[in-house]
Amino acid sequence: MSLFDDAVAVRARALLLGERVDVRALEQQGARLASAPLVLQAGGGVAVVFRWGAAVLFNVAKAEETRLLEELRPLVGEAFAAPEQEEAEVRLAPDQPEGVEASVIQVAAFTVERLQVVAEAIGRSVALARSEAKVKDSVAAFESWAGELVKTGTGGALERQLKKHLGATLLIQHAMAARVEVGEKPDLLWDRPDLERLYARLEDEYEVKERDKILERKLALISGTAAMMLDIVTSKRSNRLEWYIVGLIVFEILLTVFTMTTGIGG
Repeated sequence: MSLFDDAVAVRARALLLGERVDVRALEQQGARLASAPLVLQAGGGVAVVFRWGAAVLFNVAKAEETRLLEELRPLVGEAFAAPEQEEAEVRLAPDQPEGVEASVIQVAAFTVERLQVVAEAIGRSVALARSEAKVKDSVAAFESWAGELVKTGTGGALERQLKKHLGATLLIQHAMAARVEVGEKPDLLWDRPDLERLYARLEDEYEVKERDKILERKLALISGTAAMMLDIVTSKRSNRLEWYIVGLIVFEILLTVFTMTTGIGG
């Protein structure tokens, strides 16, 4: 099934609306074109909606986008006040290799299945972007705590901050684990192996696997260091030399995370 009549290029717009979307309820409300992932008719365009919170819109006019997002609002769990967004141009290029050329996504035809594949890649990218931003904030907070740790050595305020930080890190890890699609082969490709090359090229373009692995490493470093600091803070037996040593360790870990950040997925 080909879409968009005589269009040669359409805009793809990905939004991470919240932690999850009730797609089962949504299937009963809209004009469904396909499932797994769910594809809905949206005026002259289509929307691909994922249970883990992302919606990718293709050729959807602004007024129709507003209507669609309003319709989705009650079905979004733990909605984000400022959704992450990402856009791309998708161009019809039947005589060219499918993939990305000069930042433009090329497809052989505007079929539902190809748009699902494109949506999988962009949707995962926008989900990773939110996790990357949260980890970046955690690293910034850690820098100030490391300085306070060396200066004071202990204190109830620092202990509370560390506990809060550990909890926040666990929440990020839980959210990433819930989005199993980020690190796994899309279900669609089991039925359409002919589209695997297109997805592989998009996955490579958006550095999905690399960013996911780097995020896991960053989170492991941050949570492990926070746990170590919390253990020393609560032990009531640390001395000034021990805190200087811990401070050096924390500095080294922050430097490692910074090195990761300046590479892929920063």
